[in-house]
Amino acid sequence: MSSFKQLLDGLTKAKAPGPAASFFAPHLLLALERIAAQPIGRNKLAEELGIGEGVARTLIERLRNAKLIDISKTGCFLTPEGQGLFEEYKSVMKKAKVDKNELTLENFNYAVLVRNCASKVKTGIEQRDAAITAGAKSATTLVYRKGHLSFPSSNQELSGYLSASSQIENVLRPREEDAIIIVGSDKPDKAEYGVLAAALTLLGDHD
Repeated sequence: MSSFKQLLDGLTKAKAPGPAASFFAPHLLLALERIAAQPIGRNKLAEELGIGEGVARTLIERLRNAKLIDISKTGCFLTPEGQGLFEEYKSVMKKAKVDKNELTLENFNYAVLVRNCASKVKTGIEQRDAAITAGAKSATTLVYRKGHLSFPSSNQELSGYLSASSQIENVLRPREEDAIIIVGSDKPDKAEYGVLAAALTLLGDHD
């Protein structure tokens, strides 16, 4: 997955002599999700992503220049290359809304599973910091090993967190060596961006 993350990072970098983009890799992932669901126009995409129309224009231009999307009268749609990238994203990351539970007391919460990345989790601080930088209020990272969820630093099972454990296993269906991050915020878009930002910290040069 290093090539996947490198592509996202490359699309957010400044194109000389222009200014740096006002969007980040999580915006690109959500844009791919929205465009994959159905063709979408620039104004609607800006609304869906919570960004300005000028930022949306730049984001669309970069996706189009990378041959990931094209544009028709009905709006932006994925090219075969874009569909391939989206399928790669879905094969490695699975995101879902979750209810309040023992691990998050915020009004809006998302969980994401990052396939086969438990070994990359240290204490979970890196994921928490990335989520909070993206606007979230809290983040908890877990790993799935020996058939159960546990905290990475202590290998403590979630026996005292039955609601959280049940939700995660029912919604995300983790497998051995998967990493799971739960992120909460007082706004739904901040929670969603936060969980994607946290997940991307686990995708790097050693995938």
